[in-house]
Order: sequence, then structure tokens, then C-alpha cells
Amino acid sequence: MARIEAKSISQYPWYIRWFFRRQQRKYGRVLAPSLLWGRLPGPFLGMLASLGFFQRQSFPAGAALRSLVSIRIAQLNGCYFCVDLNSYNFLLAAGAAQKAAAVERWRESKLYSERERAALQYAEAMTERCASVGDRDIESLKQHFSDDEITAITAWIAFQNMSAKFNAALGAEEYGFCRLQRTV
Repeated sequence: MARIEAKSISQYPWYIRWFFRRQQRKYGRVLAPSLLWGRLPGPFLGMLASLGFFQRQSFPAGAALRSLVSIRIAQLNGCYFCVDLNSYNFLLAAGAAQKAAAVERWRESKLYSERERAALQYAEAMTERCASVGDRDIESLKQHFSDDEITAITAWIAFQNMSAKFNAALGAEEYGFCRLQRTV
């Protein structure tokens, strides 16, 4: 249960309510993080604009890779809403339920490519020990990604950490987008 109760929908600004209506049509309800972020309309709109840029097809890091690292970031931050939604997004982008379910044990699993492993390793490093990310981490990425892709992955990981930490701290509930069995 969210640690901050949602306000009455009528108390949110009209442009936030418009977004809520769109979300309700798409998902069947307004999602918990939106109700929380909606309390801060300006930052919420900025976050939505950033998300729109990240989700463009021209963005240097593809949807499947973004969703895969997002699942791991969410796990590390304890954001079950994010694990749920990003697993669902990964299934839409890659159709690989086994991979989505095994992300927590990616090191032991044979499901992941070297490219995916490099991105997951970097996501963990940025999430758990960002101050000590160094040349070695970037050199490892350069074996699989261009400089533009590394910059894009870094931006996405930072964005996802902000989102997951916000949602986890305030107790945003998962919605049930993706119920997966855990596998190794």
C-alpha cells in the first residue's frame, strides 16, 4: 500500500487529470506512481517528457535492453511496481518470459548475451556503487556498445534509479501486469 494516500482525482490539475484518463483507458486504472508524482505537477510533466524521449525508436538503447536493465534496477531498489511493469514491457519488446523471470540470477543463467550481461553489470554498478564506477566499467561496455549507446544506457539507468527509488520509498503498489515464475 502506498505510504502517501492519493488525493481525490478532482484535486489534481486538469492536465494531470487528462493524463490519468489516458492511463485509465490503457491500464484500466490510474497507476500508483502517477498518483504520487501527480502531487508535483511540474516535475511529473518533466518526467513524462523525459520518458517520451527515452521511448522513441531513435533512442540509441532499444526497448528490450532498456526493459531488461530496468527489471534489475527495480529489483535492487525494491520497487515491485517497477519489476512488474518492466517485466511486462520486456515481454512486449522481446517476448522472452524466461529471461524476464531470471534477471535476478543473470550471472548464473545462460539466457543472456554478452551484450546484455555487460549492460546488466553496468546497471548494477551504477545502482549499487555509482561513485566507484570507473574506466574499467566503461571499457567493458565499449566491447559491445558505441559511445552514443553507452551514454544512452547511462541516462536510462539514472532515470530508472530515480523512478524506482521514488516508487519504493513511497510504497507504490504493483499492478499485476506480469506474473512470472522465477527460473534460473
